[in-house]
Amino acid sequence: MDIDEAIRGCEDRRLQTKYNNATYVIQRALSLYSIEEVAFSFNGGKDSTVLLHLLRAGYFLHKMGQNSANGDVKDFPIRTIYFESPSAFPEINSFTYDIAATYGLQIDTIRLDFKSGLETLLKDKPIRAIFLGVRIGDPTAVGQEQFSPSSPGWPPFMRVNPILDWSYRDVWAFLLTCKVNYCSLYDQGYTSIGSIYDTVPNSLLSISNSSSKFKPAYLLADGRLERAGRVKRTSSAGGQLPADSNGLDLHKNSTLTASIIAVGDEILFGIVEDQLGPYLCRKLGSVGWSVLQYSVVHNNIDSVAEEVERQKSRTDMVFIYGGVGPLHSDVTLAGIAKAFDVRLAPDEEFEEYLRHIISDQCIGDRNEMAQLPEGITELLHHDNLTVPLMKCQNVIILSATDISEMENQWDCLIELTKSSDLLTLLEPYISKHVTTNLSDVEVAPRLSKLCLEFPDLCIGCYRKSRDGSVIISFKGKDLTRLESAISALQKKFKSGAFTETK
Repeated sequence: MDIDEAIRGCEDRRLQTKYNNATYVIQRALSLYSIEEVAFSFNGGKDSTVLLHLLRAGYFLHKMGQNSANGDVKDFPIRTIYFESPSAFPEINSFTYDIAATYGLQIDTIRLDFKSGLETLLKDKPIRAIFLGVRIGDPTAVGQEQFSPSSPGWPPFMRVNPILDWSYRDVWAFLLTCKVNYCSLYDQGYTSIGSIYDTVPNSLLSISNSSSKFKPAYLLADGRLERAGRVKRTSSAGGQLPADSNGLDLHKNSTLTASIIAVGDEILFGIVEDQLGPYLCRKLGSVGWSVLQYSVVHNNIDSVAEEVERQKSRTDMVFIYGGVGPLHSDVTLAGIAKAFDVRLAPDEEFEEYLRHIISDQCIGDRNEMAQLPEGITELLHHDNLTVPLMKCQNVIILSATDISEMENQWDCLIELTKSSDLLTLLEPYISKHVTTNLSDVEVAPRLSKLCLEFPDLCIGCYRKSRDGSVIISFKGKDLTRLESAISALQKKFKSGAFTETK
């Protein structure tokens, strides 16, 4: 069916607008570059299938200079790049080569990774621009526009993104309106297709009373859950204990770990002294959690993504604050989305909260502020919170800017835990301290042995000043063990060498 005629004849005004904008971008690119200098990256998925047909329409509109995309479907000279992978679904490969035959695509099959393949291709071909089926919120789309030069370290070319502002709903509206073929996996419940190792049918499309039958992808009601079929590494998100604990039991011998990430150049520049991190360390200890790391990162998407990626896999829960809001430096949500390899997408529920708060102040697009990591974001509602907190798998995002706000958000978090399995409340850590005027050299050997005798305790040393007393701290969950360790230490030295302090 004629693409242009199908779109212009439908009643979907939103789709018509998206189509007009996309074909304009395509025609603009074809005006800037010769046909030999452009290429199209096709991967067999729904987004690139949409882009293929937009390119066909855009090419003929450009060629004919008319408001009709009529022409011979075999006459499509834009070079097509296909990165064939051994981990690709057979259906994807079959669909790709069927499409190539149907539309006469000049297809270059590349069996290297994307970067290496592009380097090889661009050495042999005069390609200066590549059409990509990237949509807003895709981790690779962060910071991109409809025309964006390739990233530093990559071979130089212009990335052309005609469907950057398209939603999941727009993609399926186009495919169904134009009645074009798409990969058969989408009719089997797959909504976002990666490799055979990380993709399963979307459970939200499962047909009742069946674990093997699914509705087609276009019936997914909430496009934000498009990637719910991507298999993630199982994580102890929330450090959840067995279901019967309901997050309320106190487990004296359990150990759960947390990491804290502060996002803020101002902290790193020494302009602001961070008080929120130490506050969280104390509060986490009060509910029995052990903080393994407290880090500060730049207001930079990659910096946030790298730190979240590192911490979410090594600790049970990550707490992150700073960099949340409408400013150019507020990149925390984009960094989290990149760390989880998901898109940022508009969240209607969150947008509604923002509308009530800033509607009379907003001079830009509210949707941009309401974009959250897609398919993994849970809004944590509480009556004492103007805007809900957010949880992305085992990452909790706090929006506090000072101690007062952090106290309120922490109290709400604990109250929410009492009615859910958000966090697991454990026996709190207890601390005891002793001081001594002995030198470090005198204390060190016997203190090292004490640590071996009490491996279940955290025993540390510090001074408040160079000339001050050595303070030895004992931290654990069993008061008897702490007192035994202090007694054992005192027995290793003369009487009166240590004084217990609060």
